[in-house]
Amino acid sequence: MTFVSTDFPRHAGLWPLVEAVLDSTDLAHDADHIARVYRWALRLAPEAGADGDLAGAAALVHDLVNVPKEHEQRADAGHQSAQAAAPLLKQAGYRDDEVAQIADVVATSSWSCGQSPRSPLAKVLQDADRLDAIGAIGIARTFVCAQGIHGRGRRLRLHQLDDVLAQGERQPDDRRFALDHFQTKLLKLADRMHLPSARQEAQRRQQAMLDFLSAFEREASAR
Repeated sequence: MTFVSTDFPRHAGLWPLVEAVLDSTDLAHDADHIARVYRWALRLAPEAGADGDLAGAAALVHDLVNVPKEHEQRADAGHQSAQAAAPLLKQAGYRDDEVAQIADVVATSSWSCGQSPRSPLAKVLQDADRLDAIGAIGIARTFVCAQGIHGRGRRLRLHQLDDVLAQGERQPDDRRFALDHFQTKLLKLADRMHLPSARQEAQRRQQAMLDFLSAFEREASAR
């Protein structure tokens, strides 16, 4: 894969190190996911006033450790990825101070850890990663993740039969129904973007999800 930018030579050295240890069994967190987040990180970095080299490197290493969504240590995935990234970053030529900056933003980037970004670089990675969780791609990744969770033994259904979008008395529960993940997380992301370009793109992707949910409910509720 040759998606890395020639503007930042260290990325070309870093990517093969990352690719060698990525979990290739999870389509929601594979090399293509990394590539999409990477491209958005480079696009958003100038807007945030962040270093493009460090932003791209952070995107490349942000999912080195893929902790399953249902695992009790899911909130620690960012910290584990940050720790795993340090030796790879050093091998690719990043200085200790640069490694520390990248590790900090990777550790706090995920939704599960619940932390707000502490720097422009952190805003870039968080926005880039969250954009890939919504829209058409986000829809596809949601159901890939749901199938993985189901396959690992947690009983999961696509939707609740009589209240598809949890608009009645029940509360959304994405531990039981895959479609409920839109209410519990995905539909909240657009309003939590930090950078103008990310907010604009997120609004477009939000509408794609709303259109999908409307069609899904209509089809699932047909008598």
